[in-house]
Amino acid sequence: MKIGIEAQRIFRPHKHGMDIVAVELIRALQVIDNQNEYFIFVKPDEDSTCISETKNFHIVEVPGGNYVFWEQIMLPIYARKYGIDMLHCTSNTAPIFLTVPLILTLHDVIFMEKTVGKNTSTNYQKFGNLYRKWLVPKIVRKCQHIITISEVEKANIIRVLGLQMNQITVVHNGVSGRFGIKPNSEIINQTKRELNLEGDFFLFLGNVEPRKNVTNTVKAFVAFAEINTHVQLVITGLKPTFVSDILTEIGKLSFLNRFVFPGFVTENVLLTLYAEAKVFLYPSFREGFGLPILEAMAFGTPVVTSNISAMPEVAGDAAFLVDPYSVEEITAGMTVAYENDKLRQQKINSGFLRPSMFTWQNTAQKMLNIYQSKLSD
Repeated sequence: MKIGIEAQRIFRPHKHGMDIVAVELIRALQVIDNQNEYFIFVKPDEDSTCISETKNFHIVEVPGGNYVFWEQIMLPIYARKYGIDMLHCTSNTAPIFLTVPLILTLHDVIFMEKTVGKNTSTNYQKFGNLYRKWLVPKIVRKCQHIITISEVEKANIIRVLGLQMNQITVVHNGVSGRFGIKPNSEIINQTKRELNLEGDFFLFLGNVEPRKNVTNTVKAFVAFAEINTHVQLVITGLKPTFVSDILTEIGKLSFLNRFVFPGFVTENVLLTLYAEAKVFLYPSFREGFGLPILEAMAFGTPVVTSNISAMPEVAGDAAFLVDPYSVEEITAGMTVAYENDKLRQQKINSGFLRPSMFTWQNTAQKMLNIYQSKLSD
């Protein structure tokens, strides 16, 4: 069988969640399947070494302009050129005019829902959401099968798009074995020096999307920091002005020096931050899965996350679950995770067990079973 996998953005240097999922799925499929022939369709970019060709995995660089033109025009042309039997599109959208069977990974339908709080999305993100809102209701009717990443999201997709249970299969994301392997002391010390981390710190993976709940997280940390004067908060992916505006609004700009802003971080830096953080904060309003929860747990870092959406499905009983709409409850979660040694250790011990339930090998095997089942229909 010739299986095409759309992985348009995986060569870009600053990868986001869906890009990472596609990369890890391809790597895991390369380990377990040496029978089928794969064609990985990517857009040329800087990081062309994130995956490698093998005997039955071919990397096909597809030229094109913006991602809509690449997906709707160029991808179908190359799918026909290589004579694939099935195309798996990995990131919510797919070509509307396609002549081969289509499997779509629909990570979530967040883009179909009303924005929570002030919309701070970039123009690029807003355009992407409009594109998905227009395309996805049409494309799901053309799919041979749909994959999503959590039971919660399956229910959301059925509710929002009116699909049937048997049209969708849940295939959980996995966590890489790299998470849990602590960087050597030289890398750790270098990272701490570069970021001026001198004592205890919490970690929060920031994003301008409203659903990431930056405002409540910042407010909650300030309340915590007023009592715990030696703890810093590392926020990746955000500029200082984003947080300073929040602090100014609540009259706490003097706390800006308690925040550390490394911007986009490399994997080595991220591994160090996960490993060395005293608490990992993930009180999001809405997630399709929540992979960072497992990544932090693999390092034995206590997690404070939301008691809604997909977070409880991923975290189980191994995290401190809080109401993300309540600043006071987020602060309380931080305090217990940091100060209650007995409960903290219980969560750490439970957290070490969670990643083994979500592996990329399992993900790849389930996907392979779906490929083979649908191609034989």
